[in-house]
Amino acid sequence: MIESLLVANRGEIARRIIRTARRLGVRAIAVHSEADADLPFVTEADEAVCVGPANPAQSYRNTEAILAAAKNTGAQAIHPGYGFLSENADFARAVGDAGLVWVGPGADAITAMGDKINARNLMAAAGVPVAAGTTDPAGTVEAALDAAAAIGYPVMVKAAAGGGGMGMGVAVGEAALRTEYEKVRGFAERMFGDGSVLIERYFPGYATSRCRSSAWPTAGWWRSVSGSVRCSGATRSWSRSRRRRR
Repeated sequence: MIESLLVANRGEIARRIIRTARRLGVRAIAVHSEADADLPFVTEADEAVCVGPANPAQSYRNTEAILAAAKNTGAQAIHPGYGFLSENADFARAVGDAGLVWVGPGADAITAMGDKINARNLMAAAGVPVAAGTTDPAGTVEAALDAAAAIGYPVMVKAAAGGGGMGMGVAVGEAALRTEYEKVRGFAERMFGDGSVLIERYFPGYATSRCRSSAWPTAGWWRSVSGSVRCSGATRSWSRSRRRRR
């Protein structure tokens, strides 16, 4: 059982992890940007460290600053939440190399499954049915339009990197696709440092189904801090805004 946990995220995501950590008797440490200094997740933590300016690339994705904060506060583990660094294999390795516990899938699992395009390709190669979509990033809006014409509208426009249902939109035609492509690519570059875009068929009205990785740590408190996951194949509650997750 660890005694201290640094939460490398912000907002409601961080608040949920902090609440659970404190309920389990684990000291919760928040990191925040200069712009977020007065937000609830900062004041609710046992300790908080500013890691940079408002730009996420200089704060919430600043791996050196976050690792330094963990060292300076005596954190024993880092929980990335979702989005930002949660699916960054290099960061997961760096956390382990620093002698800290990484709360999440191992770096190898992230490398294999953290990128949506690579994950789709792996599943297809294994014989798992996947929706029609691009097997490589759509590097330009013209490439996205060509892919959508082959797939058929409506399509989902997704950030290939990151997670948490962030960075995606629906396009029902060419005009909407041009708008959504630029929006998603820009968001992904800001939030994940990777503007790769996936185009796949969108099926309106269908509920989300998830294939959970078996690579999550097995200690009970890790599962508890991570959400409502209890065992392999269990469901997890997502807010309405996350209903279009892969």
